[in-house]
Amino acid sequence: MFAEKAEGRVEMPPKIGIHPLRDSASDASAAFDAFIHAMPASISGQKAAGIKWVSGFPDNAMRGLPYITGLIILNDTDSGVPIALMDCTWLTAHRTGAATAVAAKYLARPESASVGILGCGVQGRSNLAALKVLFPLKTIYAYDRNPDRAAKYSLEMSGLLEIEVLPVSEAKAAVVQSDIVVTAGTILRQPHATIQAGWLQTGAFASLVDFDSYWHAGALHEVDKFCTDDVPQLQHYRNLGYFQNIPPIYAELGELVTRRKPGRQTSRERTMACNLGLALDDIAVAPLIVERALEKGIGKWLPL
Repeated sequence: MFAEKAEGRVEMPPKIGIHPLRDSASDASAAFDAFIHAMPASISGQKAAGIKWVSGFPDNAMRGLPYITGLIILNDTDSGVPIALMDCTWLTAHRTGAATAVAAKYLARPESASVGILGCGVQGRSNLAALKVLFPLKTIYAYDRNPDRAAKYSLEMSGLLEIEVLPVSEAKAAVVQSDIVVTAGTILRQPHATIQAGWLQTGAFASLVDFDSYWHAGALHEVDKFCTDDVPQLQHYRNLGYFQNIPPIYAELGELVTRRKPGRQTSRERTMACNLGLALDDIAVAPLIVERALEKGIGKWLPL
């Protein structure tokens, strides 16, 4: 998918969004952080087209609901007729983890053995699982603002991946000891900027799943290469008030995949990928899910 994007063989407008709580919540900033996005895309080489209608509501945990919920509609590329309707929660988790792993393939040191996970929710799980496919991971440092979540995460992921996962009580401990750092908290327009300059190791790679929410500007500007999955979309978010103090963008992920620009060139580079989450990610994966469902005879036929 990233190669197809770099070659210009896809169509994906920047995601548009609404913020239903903006006019009713007492905290205007928090209301803006709750969103519902429309994310259309098409990949001609895969004959895939569709849209994801996805919401992210930070307070959903108090309701016993996932932070991310929504639906994907997949369309037939010849007739335009909708051919599948599916939940997007699982797919969003796994395609985001996969995008982090693709970025790490080009930007992290191949011998990377330690990972710091900041935010022990769905993305903290899927990103670690994807990284485990490509790297010889040995030790994971898990931090969450809720210590019980970090403890639960550590038990679950150590058993699932058969590696050492250690809960840590401070964010700094998850960063300074790690070859790879993944920040997977809540996306915020105003960063809480917990990670300070000097924390990220020389030669480390960081994946910003939650935009720049975790990062102080001084820490961001220590990075030698700052990459993203889509420059126009990042600029769109800048216009909305996000990413107000980030370093210059070195490359899009598609440029690394197609070797238009080199990824990591030395073992001492600090590198970073801020993948915003592309509709293309979803539309690349959704047809594979439909194909698998048809093979297994699962799902439900719905009349149109």
